[in-house]
Amino acid sequence: MSQTLSMYQSVGPSAFSNMACQMAPYFGTINPEISVLAPGRGEVKVPFRKEITNHLASVHAIALCNAAELAGGMMTEVSIPSGARWIPKGMTVEYLAKAKTSIHAIADGSDIDWQTSGDKIVPVEIFDEAGVKVFTARITMNVKIG
Repeated sequence: MSQTLSMYQSVGPSAFSNMACQMAPYFGTINPEISVLAPGRGEVKVPFRKEITNHLASVHAIALCNAAELAGGMMTEVSIPSGARWIPKGMTVEYLAKAKTSIHAIADGSDIDWQTSGDKIVPVEIFDEAGVKVFTARITMNVKIG
């Protein structure tokens, strides 16, 4: 089990999310909670707040990207073999609907081969409180094994 996953399980979602935001402060701008973290799965909840809205009073595009990168990055971290490294290389996004509520980002890496080096495409979907898909991302993570 990865050190990151062990820490998540040890301290719980709220404390772990605070620690993640201390390590990478920009994530703190969305006040996230990493609600699910397991190999092949990462989920992040972001409360709706005025501070992350745009001129249309919906969640700002970059706040959505931030939530997607956090979910995808954390899931990648606990999915790769011990000693491996990763870095995001690119992200393609699609804005499907205005998010006017809290959001829930889900990264699903269950179909990805995490045991080999190379680019891995991590899909992330974001839903509003009504379950409407408002955003999708495909994040290219470059993984180096050994």
